[in-house]
Amino acid sequence: MLNKPTKLSANRLQVNIYAAIAVFLAYTMIFGFRKSFTVATFDGITVAGYSYKTLLVISQLLGYMLAKFYGVKYIAELKRSGRGKIIIVLTGIAWFSWLCFALVPVPYNIVFLFINGFPLGMLWGVVFSYVEGRRGTDFIGATLAVSFIFASGFVRSVGGWLMLEFGVTEFWVPFFTGLVFALPLLLFIYLMEKIPMPDDADVADRMERTPMTGEQRKTFIRAFLPGLAACILIYVFATIFRDIRDNFSAEMWKEMGFFNQPAIFSKTETPITLVILVLIGSMVMIRNSYKALMTAHVFVGLGFLIAGVSTFIFITGSLAPIWWMTTVGLGLYMVYIPFNAVFFERLIATFRYAGNVGFLIYLADSFGYIGSVGVLFSKEIFKVKLNWVTFFSNSVMGLSVIGILLTVFSALYFARKYKQAR
Repeated sequence: MLNKPTKLSANRLQVNIYAAIAVFLAYTMIFGFRKSFTVATFDGITVAGYSYKTLLVISQLLGYMLAKFYGVKYIAELKRSGRGKIIIVLTGIAWFSWLCFALVPVPYNIVFLFINGFPLGMLWGVVFSYVEGRRGTDFIGATLAVSFIFASGFVRSVGGWLMLEFGVTEFWVPFFTGLVFALPLLLFIYLMEKIPMPDDADVADRMERTPMTGEQRKTFIRAFLPGLAACILIYVFATIFRDIRDNFSAEMWKEMGFFNQPAIFSKTETPITLVILVLIGSMVMIRNSYKALMTAHVFVGLGFLIAGVSTFIFITGSLAPIWWMTTVGLGLYMVYIPFNAVFFERLIATFRYAGNVGFLIYLADSFGYIGSVGVLFSKEIFKVKLNWVTFFSNSVMGLSVIGILLTVFSALYFARKYKQAR
């Protein structure tokens, strides 16, 4: 049944702004239960000859990866009732895992990173379900997506502040960071629950968003397999290097001579957040979903170009570290964010499929995290001694060239499919 416009939804701009603020703040609070441990370097701690911090990152990523595979089904079939309780329960499990991490000695506490990652890996799809299928979803989705750019720096700055100002140890900082974010999260979940459902005009423009059966998911994949494969491969590249930059930025800053400066994480991520929000959010003005889909391809291609060119300039010594970390982050997020905000949203609307975006996001995410885990496993198994700055910068150069070629292929594929569909 289609939803009648409510009094609040009569003012569409008001609804969009309200929804954008609610989901941005809610997911920022959720991020407080995930990434604060990366502010610590755990220097000198190894387990069976392997880097302890890398094992922590791998353990959490494994939890995230399995959550994404499970989420392909779970999020695709998610109903609209009880979502607030789901967020509270899953976040509570993640927070409790940090308490266990602090209390259980090394190396046995590594398993709690896996327990932390699995429930948190389910939450992106739950939160996005509040805002998909609207004419304002591009703006709202962009605001939600940039939350983890901002939150990544903000949460680590909070963690670093707790360590410097209150003497919180590396093992306790994730739990106490969660304590900082717990009560605000409850407030923002309440505000999300008040977001009106899409009205008739939203459904007519963007298709009704409904749970998808297994057969419907298979049909969708078969219909767009080559294009989806290219998009997923692009997303794998973006996820690998976003995660390396995200998880090991403390090590990279240290290698570049920046010590005990927790504010530097927010200093780079805040401008990236604002630029991405303007770029992706502006797509709300493009009513034609096919044109918006092609515009998303342009942003992805430009992202690869910015990441590659800025890294080349940095390698030649002509770009300062803080500007490089900002511009390469901007480029990578210009690739990463569209897939979490507008790309799949507009793909469904372009080809008039009934379904939901969460299914496609989790399909891409599952393979993306396989890539991230694979890189870190390879580093540890083959005992590769990495200078993170050198590895990251050299890899981004190759990634950019391959990524641009894949983006061109994807754009040509979906353009041809659209002409056939018409």
